[in-house]
Amino acid sequence: MVRLFVALALPDTIRDQLTGICAGLPRARWVPPENLHLTLRFIGELDRGDIPDIDDALSRISADAFEIRLDTIGFFGRGRAIRALWIKTARSPELAVLQASVESAMVRAGCAPEARKFVPHVTLARFRRAQSDLVERFVADHSMSKLDPFPVQALTLYSSFLSHAGAIYTPEAEYPLGSP
Repeated sequence: MVRLFVALALPDTIRDQLTGICAGLPRARWVPPENLHLTLRFIGELDRGDIPDIDDALSRISADAFEIRLDTIGFFGRGRAIRALWIKTARSPELAVLQASVESAMVRAGCAPEARKFVPHVTLARFRRAQSDLVERFVADHSMSKLDPFPVQALTLYSSFLSHAGAIYTPEAEYPLGSP
């Protein structure tokens, strides 16, 4: 069995900018810089024999490269049940079309349709029991953080291994996007 997801890898410059704001929040388990990404579709656990179908479906996606910007910090959950701190993308019709293409490709490859609405974001930290007032203050303090726009030039299929030290993500295949 292998655990897979499709994501956009972030350029080192964006990872560096994000790492610069990822500090000073008690109880936050910060995502390591090498694990920062924007998930387009979590696939889940599959038999290794299913990977060729996934690979074929992703290789058939036809989309042009484009630019996006990460611009809004927020969180999932409420009160002590806050479970993640994230930064969301600015509105991007191109990203929405790309994500819909990935979703269609996964369904064609035999995956069940994703029931959750797509919220384009990069997870910065996770919490077991957050101090909501501190998380809310962190979000307010960083609400004006604007990162540089960056090009989206490829999709990446990742495998994910969950260890005691945290998740280990391995790029399995990259699918270039066309010229805009």
